[in-house]
Amino acid sequence: MIKCNTMPEVRNEIDRIDRELVKLLAERQGYIEQAGAIKGDRSDVRDDARIEDVVRKVLTEADRAGLSRAIAEPIWRLLIEKSIEHEFSVFDGKKKSAANG
Repeated sequence: MIKCNTMPEVRNEIDRIDRELVKLLAERQGYIEQAGAIKGDRSDVRDDARIEDVVRKVLTEADRAGLSRAIAEPIWRLLIEKSIEHEFSVFDGKKKSAANG
């Protein structure tokens, strides 16, 4: 992190980080889409044990990085829920395509 002396500098750095976050989230979404295509049963899309494992790992990384758990946990839980919704749509689209042959 660089030392900023003005609000425009702070905002520019936040904007730069946001651009990087968008790229990483798009990459993550690609893997979510692969998961939706790979899974054989709709009941496999939501895996509560995996959700808790991901959150645990994220909180460990947050602690290491100095990111507040009060920020990290709700953001990741929302990210996971939205990812699951997207994965369901991919899974359902795959099944619909297969049915229409």
